[in-house]
Amino acid sequence: MMMTSKQCNRNRVLRATWFAAIWIGVFGLVAQNRPAWAQLDTKPVSDPRAEFIRANYTKSEVRIRMRDGVELFTSIYAPNDPDPAKTYPILLTRTPYSVGPYGLSAYKTRLGPSPEFEKNRYIFVFQDVRGRYMSQGEFVNMRPHVPKLPGSSEPIDESTDTYDTIEYLIQSVPGNNGRVGQWGISYPGFYTSAGAIDSHPALRAVSPQAPIADWFFDDFHRNGAFVLPMGFSFFSSFGKARPTPTTEAANGFQFPTRDGYQFYLDLGPLRNVDAKYFKDEIGFWNDLEAHPNYDAFWQARNILPHLKNIKAAVLTVGGWYDTEDLYGPLATYAAIEKQNPGIQNSLVMGPWYHGQWAGDDGSKLGQAEFGFPTSLWYQQNVLLPFFEHHLRGAGNGYMPEMTAFETGANRWRQFAKWPPANSVATSYYFGQGGLLTTDATQAGQGSDSYPSDPRKPVPYTMEITNNWARDYVTEDQRFASWRPDVLVYRSDILTESMTLAGPIPVELWVASTQTDADWVVKIIDEYPGVVGPAGRNRDAKENLNSGRQELVRAGVMRGRFRESFTKPVPMVAGEVTKVNFELSDIFHTFQPGHRIMIQVQSSWFPFIDRNPQKYVENIFMAKDEDFQSAIHSLLRGPKTPSRIALPVLK
Repeated sequence: MMMTSKQCNRNRVLRATWFAAIWIGVFGLVAQNRPAWAQLDTKPVSDPRAEFIRANYTKSEVRIRMRDGVELFTSIYAPNDPDPAKTYPILLTRTPYSVGPYGLSAYKTRLGPSPEFEKNRYIFVFQDVRGRYMSQGEFVNMRPHVPKLPGSSEPIDESTDTYDTIEYLIQSVPGNNGRVGQWGISYPGFYTSAGAIDSHPALRAVSPQAPIADWFFDDFHRNGAFVLPMGFSFFSSFGKARPTPTTEAANGFQFPTRDGYQFYLDLGPLRNVDAKYFKDEIGFWNDLEAHPNYDAFWQARNILPHLKNIKAAVLTVGGWYDTEDLYGPLATYAAIEKQNPGIQNSLVMGPWYHGQWAGDDGSKLGQAEFGFPTSLWYQQNVLLPFFEHHLRGAGNGYMPEMTAFETGANRWRQFAKWPPANSVATSYYFGQGGLLTTDATQAGQGSDSYPSDPRKPVPYTMEITNNWARDYVTEDQRFASWRPDVLVYRSDILTESMTLAGPIPVELWVASTQTDADWVVKIIDEYPGVVGPAGRNRDAKENLNSGRQELVRAGVMRGRFRESFTKPVPMVAGEVTKVNFELSDIFHTFQPGHRIMIQVQSSWFPFIDRNPQKYVENIFMAKDEDFQSAIHSLLRGPKTPSRIALPVLK
């Protein structure tokens, strides 16, 4: 939107009075329950970035009125500039995690996705979404989107709140150039996606990063299996009611021990959570209990079908190692691509955990090293040019469809589509004696059986923590392969490199002595064992990597949902059944001398809650006596070809 001379004159007058306006500010604490990446604006004031912001930006606080009369608290940081004729783009973030610190003299220590944004001068805007912190109204988790009828201004949702906010900003904030961008990570990523629907004409560029897309499949479930630490830890504080606007964060849960594995095991069935700890104070936990299946409650919290009429350019960002939400960015990109032909829609996937691209330089994760600062490369070569072009007209605006980091080879690559056109699904069969083979005839006929005891579940990590074990996604899996309740299949030693790129279908033919089971499948890069003279490892790095079984992708399917996520059905004890599901996309190269390893197990605790294995209608209501040991079997043979389809890049 270009400004007329009259509008420019009006802005000069407003600029003279804007920063003199004083709103009553309330100082408060930054939300304690926010993700680690969201707490990065709490650095000491001696930090050079914080000092630059305080010296070069002026903060104001306003309450923006929505179409239904609700006012949303908004903080605005505008560049100090002696030239009143200069204009700047607006960069908006809407969040449930607090726009704090509150008060005109209390400044954030970071404003943009990287320091370069602050140096390039944007008008940074942060808004508490309705019902959170200092904003009025009722907060609704993943507020369902309501398609609008022509000429109708009601009802409200996150799309209309964003539209009304942008309308106010371009009309009322001095010095803006009439162009708005929006970005956010995780929950703010969802608000970014929602804001793009029926885009305001001034909204030119959006970047949903690790966005929630369909809450049943994002944070809280993996193919119907409940993600226990996410549901428990997150909602123990975030889910508490906020009767009136406040700057204060709800107190987080205080674990009695660092040992999350033991804590959740001692917790017992999920029905104990409310009785022992939540005391009916966490409304969304009650919703989780009441809706164990993919019913209308969850379906309404799927924004993917509504990602339509998007006019802004889109850059979706995610991490290959995002244990909280790998599903979201991939599904968001695909839905926007399908439903908005003709717009610029790109995807970036790096070697990162949840939000790492905004938190550290991205040169490593756990034992996996990536060779260089991948986050800095992305910030400088992808994200900043994207917003600079669409909000200022800088550069040529070229953006590949997919910019992806290839783990294992440690390099960035670009693709015209994702998955790549030359990615070919190649079946690897689970064979006799732990063989992983592309030759179905070598797999043999029969079955591999293993015990599964929900009272002694397979841990998902060796780290002693009551929080997310962030590095488990690259962790050495030998602790699992040594267990009798884990099946292990290995390929032959690779004589040349093999790259996998795309989603990974899994077909299991299984049987159980019980009526329900979880099926966990892990893809592992097994390093060669390297030894020197007298059997000693050659050097420190080879010692670290010798024989390492590095996890590169994993997923789980809850057996009751093998036919439908809305209408679960029990297994029949002793009866062979097929279980089909898909592991999320991968982009990894196995080097010569390595092996491809697949592990199959039926617990992954406490990342995934324990399946009682005796079928009950609602696992949230299972009793202690419902948790039963079982013997599970994975079948082989021409009629029951258990296999995994690896997307081999040709």
